[in-house]
Amino acid sequence: MTVSGGNLKGRAAAAPAAAIPPLPAPPPPVEGALAILIAGIGGTGVVTIGAVLGMAAHLDGKSASIIDVTGLSQKNGAVFSHLRIAPSDDAIAAARIPIAGAELLLGCDMITAGGAEAMALVQPGHTRGVINENLTPTAAFTIDTGIDFAGAQTLRRLREVLAADSAFVDATRVAARLMGDAIGANMFVVGVALQRGLLPVSLAAVERAITLNGVAVDFNLRAFALGRLAVVEPGAIEAQLGDQVAAVAEGSLRLSTDTGDAIERRAALLADYQNAAYAARFGRKIAAIAAAEARVAPGRTELSDAVARNLFKLMAYKDEYEVARLYTSGEFRAKLGEQFTGDYRVSVHLAPPLFARKDPLTGLPRKREFGPWMLAAFGLLARAKRLRGTAFDPFGRTAERRMERQLVRDYEAVLDSIATHLDPVKYDAAVALARYPDKIRGYGHIKDRSVPGALAERDSRLAAFLVPIEELQAAE
Repeated sequence: MTVSGGNLKGRAAAAPAAAIPPLPAPPPPVEGALAILIAGIGGTGVVTIGAVLGMAAHLDGKSASIIDVTGLSQKNGAVFSHLRIAPSDDAIAAARIPIAGAELLLGCDMITAGGAEAMALVQPGHTRGVINENLTPTAAFTIDTGIDFAGAQTLRRLREVLAADSAFVDATRVAARLMGDAIGANMFVVGVALQRGLLPVSLAAVERAITLNGVAVDFNLRAFALGRLAVVEPGAIEAQLGDQVAAVAEGSLRLSTDTGDAIERRAALLADYQNAAYAARFGRKIAAIAAAEARVAPGRTELSDAVARNLFKLMAYKDEYEVARLYTSGEFRAKLGEQFTGDYRVSVHLAPPLFARKDPLTGLPRKREFGPWMLAAFGLLARAKRLRGTAFDPFGRTAERRMERQLVRDYEAVLDSIATHLDPVKYDAAVALARYPDKIRGYGHIKDRSVPGALAERDSRLAAFLVPIEELQAAE
């Protein structure tokens, strides 16, 4: 999709500065020398935070040293700033923070802050921290989409290791909703740290350093003030978020709270995708698996959860009708309205399977640009979803669509085998088998490349699952 013309709302959509009331003065700056580790994602202003605090120390008549560790990638990879602030140069023996030498951890990103490199510099029970508990995938996710960032475990580890008076805030959510740009999260973290009396610099010095930096001064001052407000009156932040947070919580971005919720939500989505009968087909398979699970593993739901997620994934494949429905459901237009203002034009880039031209070098379909009229055509196409899978489906005869329907039927057959042969000894094997569709990724030719590997895993896991229990016990 391309949006031409108009303007990005971005920071212009932020709440007015008058929404921040006068704030009480923070506690006096920390006395003596302090070793501060700033951890975050490259390209989000981690290095700038170190520079601003270093300048603030200079303005307060103190000494500072900064070493920025950016690794191999400065964008979307782990970045650390080793910042030391002391009354004089003589009090700074070395610029780099040694093992267990950090006294304050400013975690602009939770995954980086809770990683091995940062944890090695933290002294358990002593190092204090201000942690942005938002989970931001690092650049590694673009290479391995199966990475488990273990957000809950990382958050728990940080809470266990850092001093009891450390602060955990959802800085990214606040910055995105109240500032119009998540980039303000890092300065928000600094505001929290200062108002909690964790920094060795004064309020006036930090504000002056932000001004001297000369980049998005008003924006950064406001993010800094919001961080202070979150300490003084956290309820005021939630009140300002108000309906914006409620709208996200109630919308499609809300995460399922448990397996039952995941099943219920996916059934509703399949009814929108096709119809109530299609959703009922999903429900019958889940019910059969849940009954078998309750019989052999009371209280466990990993199998039902895996089946709900993967059966839904296969049943809700993105064909022409679904793409048209998603573009015309109203949510797409609403998101455009949140991001753009003025007179803008939307065009979409498509490679229609029935008449897309092939690239002479790759042999793959080439995308073409279609103007705003295509959105009107999408409206007609979305209403034709009842043709999906019937003899009158103009797209249903393509190899890709036939494959996708076959994947659903094959998975349902696997589920029948699981429900029939499930046993306490085979429970974990059944869960692993039920998850094989997760290996299927992408669309078109990319999806074609991922399917064989998923089917190979299915075959090997199914063969192992169907081995008689007597043979498994004998092997042990």
